[in-house]
Amino acid sequence: MGDAAGVGPEIISKAFASVELFQLGRPLVIGDYAMMERAVNITKTELNVVPVTKVEECVFEPGTIEVLDMNLLPEDLPFGQVSELAGDAAFRYVEKAIELAKESKIHAICTAPLNKEAMQKAGHMYPGHTEILAELTETKDFSMMLSAPNLKVIHLTTHVGLRKAIDSINPERTHKVITLADETLKNAGFENPRIAVCGINPHAGENGLFGEGEEEEKLIPAIQKAREEGINVEGPYPADTLFFRAARGDFDMVVACYHDQGHVPIKVMGLEAGVNITVGLKGGIIRTSVDHGTAFDIAGKNIADERSLIAAYKDAVELAPTI
Repeated sequence: MGDAAGVGPEIISKAFASVELFQLGRPLVIGDYAMMERAVNITKTELNVVPVTKVEECVFEPGTIEVLDMNLLPEDLPFGQVSELAGDAAFRYVEKAIELAKESKIHAICTAPLNKEAMQKAGHMYPGHTEILAELTETKDFSMMLSAPNLKVIHLTTHVGLRKAIDSINPERTHKVITLADETLKNAGFENPRIAVCGINPHAGENGLFGEGEEEEKLIPAIQKAREEGINVEGPYPADTLFFRAARGDFDMVVACYHDQGHVPIKVMGLEAGVNITVGLKGGIIRTSVDHGTAFDIAGKNIADERSLIAAYKDAVELAPTI
């Protein structure tokens, strides 16, 4: 459900009003019954909110929001404010989802946004969802992937400062992410995925003219190794033209070197269309998410857009293991 002081419950309510969710899969909310009941009243979706204590109780009927009720928050939780209670609850919802996924009681996780400040205020010192999922599944090699119509991006680094991001890139990490990209696309039905790697420096270093040889040290050895293993990967290419090329269909996936290099092109294409996917989790656990934040400034006002959540749900269903 995400941070209940933000727009998570509202976009869930609006998404559940779409019969398409039930045609594609069997949706269940992990969160607080009282928060979802409040969201339905705000959005006027006229849905029936039903608390459940275990997955086996669910019937998955259109017009109904079944909530695995963890009962962690007060009914009068303020909107739009950083709350230690809401931050802790948002973490607990993810923790519960991972537990159920490990038990194969759910087959994919789709997350509404949490607030990093609120979560850390509650003592959960993670940069975001991706790192929570990695630690709780004991996954060492993982990556954040973003998906939008006509463009998919996977990252070498994410929630660290730019200087630290560049320092932390090495051939081993680059090779692992290229491999994750190839495996993810093949699992999604791509027979011979076309992958391209962004340069770290302007013009991908332009043969040493820019930077201090980062492309030659950190990227090129990994690209060469992956190609020797049969992966269809090219680069490093200048980022200022690579995303355009990928969006027009030249490549199926772009490997971005740091957070903003990959996030900006996706978000320019529309926040309502972007989906955040965690790649490489142990046990094959699938997790997708909206590609926007808690939007505290509009929480509780019934103006939040649910389209990114619906897109994330569709991707979760598509990537989930066959059952």
